Amino acid sequence: MHSKIGLRSVTTTVCIACVNLMLLLSCQSRKSDHQTWQVYKGGPDANNYSALDQINRSNVKDLEVAWTFYPDDEPTDFQFWKYECNPIVVDTLMFITSAWRQLYAINAATGEKIWSFDPLQGRRGGGVLRGVTYWKGDGGTERIFVNARSRLFSVDARSGKLDTSFGEQGTISLNIDGGPNRSSIARLSTPGIIYQDLLIIGAAVSESAGAPPGDVRAFHVRTGALAWTFHTIPHPGEKGYDTWPKDAYQYAGAANAWAGLSLDMERGIVYVPTGSPGYDYYAADRTGANLFGNCIIALDAATGEYIWHYQTVHHDIWDYDLPTAPNLVTIKKDGQEIDAIAQPSKIGFIYVLDRETGTPIFPIEERPVPESRVPGEESWPTQPFPTLPKPFIRQAITEGDLIKFSDEAFRENKQRLDALRFEGLFTPPDTAGTLFFPGSRGGAEWGGGGYDMESGILYINVNESPEIATMDKVKVTDHKPGETKYAVGQRFYNTYCLACHGVDKSGIEANPSLVDITDRLSPAEIMDQVNNGAGIMPSFVSVVKGYEEELMAFLAESGKDELSSAKSMPEDTSTTYLNVTAHGYFLDGLDRPIVTPPWGTLSAIDLHTGDYVWKVPLGNDTELQQPGAPPTGIENYGGPAVTAGGLVFIGATLDKTFRAFDSATGEVLWTTELPGHALANPAVYQLDGKQYVSIAVSIGADLRPTKCAVLTFALP
Repeated sequence: MHSKIGLRSVTTTVCIACVNLMLLLSCQSRKSDHQTWQVYKGGPDANNYSALDQINRSNVKDLEVAWTFYPDDEPTDFQFWKYECNPIVVDTLMFITSAWRQLYAINAATGEKIWSFDPLQGRRGGGVLRGVTYWKGDGGTERIFVNARSRLFSVDARSGKLDTSFGEQGTISLNIDGGPNRSSIARLSTPGIIYQDLLIIGAAVSESAGAPPGDVRAFHVRTGALAWTFHTIPHPGEKGYDTWPKDAYQYAGAANAWAGLSLDMERGIVYVPTGSPGYDYYAADRTGANLFGNCIIALDAATGEYIWHYQTVHHDIWDYDLPTAPNLVTIKKDGQEIDAIAQPSKIGFIYVLDRETGTPIFPIEERPVPESRVPGEESWPTQPFPTLPKPFIRQAITEGDLIKFSDEAFRENKQRLDALRFEGLFTPPDTAGTLFFPGSRGGAEWGGGGYDMESGILYINVNESPEIATMDKVKVTDHKPGETKYAVGQRFYNTYCLACHGVDKSGIEANPSLVDITDRLSPAEIMDQVNNGAGIMPSFVSVVKGYEEELMAFLAESGKDELSSAKSMPEDTSTTYLNVTAHGYFLDGLDRPIVTPPWGTLSAIDLHTGDYVWKVPLGNDTELQQPGAPPTGIENYGGPAVTAGGLVFIGATLDKTFRAFDSATGEVLWTTELPGHALANPAVYQLDGKQYVSIAVSIGADLRPTKCAVLTFALP
């Protein structure tokens, strides 16, 4: 008996040792895939992770600038929103795009320019582009795929010359033909991903009425030929078709994957996070749950065939897009390892799903939510609520959350808050005004989470940015005799342009400022963009006809004494109600936040258990920080890079600071002042035995910079 027990004990010990060895080898294998930064966000798993550890907790304080690269290709009158490029590094070359949309190859050790490529040949470029895609084929063929406007270019990675065998002399159109009465304009804000000899992409399209559908597509890397298409707005006979009106595929738009994709190379599965269908805030013409809007979709990467989906918001009327690609993670639960995805969201939830089946790892509850009161809107009665991990952001505001700069300001803020409709997280937009919190720019950002495969911890930065949604029925036909050109143009602007370009014309997020636009562009150039569209902006040719002079008068701040001779405009039936305060900040009378800090945070979440390891403010507004209070946290964009050296590198904040946190404790171990805001994800790489950390920097006004740069740091 004793010998049998001993044999069993030895056998068990050997088995445990074998399992541990297998886990160790598996971890080492996964780590070996993260020694380079050849792919956007460090790898197809979108984990923002580097297995390099030369720079670590003990020496990060010694980091210094190794080199700085300024493209210096911006025209003198150029303004952009943010420079978000995440560099990739192949052998000795770093590849980036500038804010002006030129492509550069740089010596990754010195910052010396090797070559540049201008896809637009001097024409006006710009717009957010977060990086490029690298492909290496047989026989040493290497290509960089870069988007400019609505075209994709294939460029030889070593020479910087167009590959003329790709598409039409090196380029293909990314536009999506959605049929009559719809824009076809599509581009990339986030680079595509390579599976075998396919380049798989989502699309950045308008989310207004008349937007094209957000098809997911794969193109052959050698020829540019279309390999497959997945319709996110299903056609007859396709899965999900019954979740829309029967003809919706002919007119509904968006439901697009603008935030990038993740790829499980071994399984051949691509994971697609989608945004809301258009129009974002009023959906009387798209009754139903609206698959595959606001979904995580698993597709066969080789064929585009549907595998599974999970919808995070049914019938979205909040613009609660999934803002980033999901992280590919491995969860230890109930003694088993489960390959999963972790999908962060704008509303503060992380959806942790089995990678092969889409089954939730932690329970997700379908709960009743408030009903819309806007005429014609049929909001969905329930929404999914993950139980773990707990939300990484506040999802409601009470009186106790209001900041008290003064008694008077507090009373005014409370009055404004009390006047808004708010019945929980999914309170529909309302004509009386609805509080959106976390809000359409709140929660997780496009930079996504950084996942440490050794510890199973996800690091994620978030915003707390409440806003107000105010639905209004704008009657564009009600202009009266005797009105000025300026007044009529202003109404046209409020109807069609305000949601993207703002009440003061200063631009919202990626949509450019129109302030002084007539000083930068001629009337003909402006009307060309209005009539034909530009970037994600659709064409307005069908509604602007006859109102060209009035719109130009408003943009130029002229025509205030000239009577309009325009005829009555046809009734716009594409959208009855508009959110006329969309994407605006909910601030007090002195443009200060109304809620208590922190306004931006960085969290460490153990995905094995769903528990929080630590949570700290990210950034500090010294002018608004209360005496003796901790840092305020501030608005942040971009994301982290996590390293095996025990560090979390992150810029993101609007305070010109680059930071390194201790990944175990959340302690700030290193900071450096930058020439601008680092609103991008860092890249971590090694060359000739030396480790580097690079970050893109926007130089100029907070969200209207005029120059860009890449700063790279290393140990002395």
